[in-house]
Amino acid sequence: GIIITNSSLFNTTPSLSATIMNHFKMSSKTLNYNLAGMGCSAGVIAIDLARQMLQLYPDSYALVVSTENLTYNWYPGTNKGMLMTNTLFRVGGAAILLSNKRKESWRAKYELQHVVRTNLAASDAAYGCVFETEDDNGVRGVKLSKDLMNVAGEALKANITTLGPLVLPISEQLLFAVNMLARRLLGRKRIKPYVPDFSVAFQHICIHTGGRGVIDEIEKHLQLNSKLIEPSRAALFRYGNVSSSSIWYVLSYIETSRGVSKGDHVWQLGFGSGFKCNSAVWRANRCVQEHHKAWEGFDVSRMYTELAKGSC
Repeated sequence: GIIITNSSLFNTTPSLSATIMNHFKMSSKTLNYNLAGMGCSAGVIAIDLARQMLQLYPDSYALVVSTENLTYNWYPGTNKGMLMTNTLFRVGGAAILLSNKRKESWRAKYELQHVVRTNLAASDAAYGCVFETEDDNGVRGVKLSKDLMNVAGEALKANITTLGPLVLPISEQLLFAVNMLARRLLGRKRIKPYVPDFSVAFQHICIHTGGRGVIDEIEKHLQLNSKLIEPSRAALFRYGNVSSSSIWYVLSYIETSRGVSKGDHVWQLGFGSGFKCNSAVWRANRCVQEHHKAWEGFDVSRMYTELAKGSC
């Protein structure tokens, strides 16, 4: 078997993956990997690593555990750019079991269709927009740059440019190609860029709960309707930014509140330090309607009332 853990800031010795192996007394033949420092998009990276390992090892299981613990990384200083992480980030975790065993196909919820990873680390601005460092007093913390939203927009644009041809119908691809050609011939200032309608490709979208501004910008940039955005808003409202596991909190909300039909496509979209934008696309193998404990007692109408007040 294979076990992959990812946690950006909270890293132990022995590793989290070794800790899990010890707790459950897993075989010494188990391949274990521990991903660190890869930010809030590491959940998709861990899934991609599991996918690649399952391609190498037939008839296997791969357990992916995405988590973060901010208690150890609480920032006690006074730098405003570093204090932001204390108010935004929360402790969270999710576990996902993948397999390439034929006998397990009947009970598998989803099939992984695509993984698209974008990394802008070659750019100094992108590399430094989420950075662990020390303030002027030598207190360690994570600093968020003012360029974060602009960098995230660039990463998203690059990611969906690669993802689009893989998931969009021909009609949307043609409209995008014609628009791109017209902008080159007639000038970018004269013709507005065409934004493909990703709602025709995906019935469900799980956006990383990086903050209300992040979700608002993606909703605006991709021209998504409020129904597609609601699960991400709900996860942010109830749990805050739980880092790499956030996309799984969003999916659990979808499974609990509205369900997933057989054949539906789910788009998980994560952003993280580096700077990275990563996408995972899943197809539902069967109807999924599960009541997750994480969403017991959640009142979505109260959420909208509070959001309208501007409290979140």
